[in-house]
Amino acid sequence: MHFGTTAQGQDVEKITLQAGDLTVAILTWGAVVQDVRLAGIDRSLTLGSDRIADYEGAMRYHGSLIGPIVNRISTARVKVDGIMYELERNQDGRIHLHSGAEATHLRVWDVAERSDSHVRLTCTLPDGACGLPGHREVSVTYTVTAPADLRVEIDATTDAKTPLSFANHSYWNLDGSAQWNGHRLQVLADRFLPATSDDYPTGEIVEVSGTDMDFRTPRVITAKQDWLDNNFCLSDTRQPLRHALTLTGASGVTLQLDTTEPGVQVYDGRAAKRPDRAPFEGLAIEAQMWPDAPTNRAFPSIMCDPDTPYRQETRFRFS
Repeated sequence: MHFGTTAQGQDVEKITLQAGDLTVAILTWGAVVQDVRLAGIDRSLTLGSDRIADYEGAMRYHGSLIGPIVNRISTARVKVDGIMYELERNQDGRIHLHSGAEATHLRVWDVAERSDSHVRLTCTLPDGACGLPGHREVSVTYTVTAPADLRVEIDATTDAKTPLSFANHSYWNLDGSAQWNGHRLQVLADRFLPATSDDYPTGEIVEVSGTDMDFRTPRVITAKQDWLDNNFCLSDTRQPLRHALTLTGASGVTLQLDTTEPGVQVYDGRAAKRPDRAPFEGLAIEAQMWPDAPTNRAFPSIMCDPDTPYRQETRFRFS
């Protein structure tokens, strides 16, 4: 169905998927997960909007598929085969954030195939888009399966060596409350990446044991106590699909995250306000490669080439 028209006059479609107890709405703008409904629950579990203008503006990261490089590049430059590529400095005029103005979350995607329970969207990034080399073909497949699972499969190919790291950037509040206070969080990671005051990694890789970032045992979180915008290190390389994180609302609604990715970024939403809403309304949970990898040689590489295409699978399970 027609969702809206962008400021540039592009039509945006809303595609509704359903299976078992789960109904999910996907937008062709930014491949956004716009609405997630679990049977018996009278609210969406993700933070969305019914206005395309919101997704073009303050909500540009809500629910979107972000790439070719999600998260931050602290130096706003990437070296590929000895050539330095200068990137858009769209955070404080110094830092590259979420691939800038040409990124996948600010584009209308094409519908390649669909059914009642799945849709595959595609997007082309020509050579030079987002300041990076390579003609890149990107696809994301959203599939809803019983009992209440949302599978996200992201694939990308390139005709030249280039960095690729994508993530779904949905915000979650399982209680429908003004803030996420009272949710219980578990992250099955032994290490994390401390962040600077500009929210990019310091370069250290730290054991969670004995720190406030130890979420291996589930614990209740609050906005006053738990400020989060950090990558949790699940592994050093991409792995077969495995369980990584559980978020449980005070209402008892639960989200379980399984992923192939070596990291998961958890962001508290302090600066991600929806119109007329308060900060800390939802938690962003982003399965991805470790952020700022091109700047830190000890981090897993995000480089891909024609012989090593990009592939991610992440699954959200609701109950």
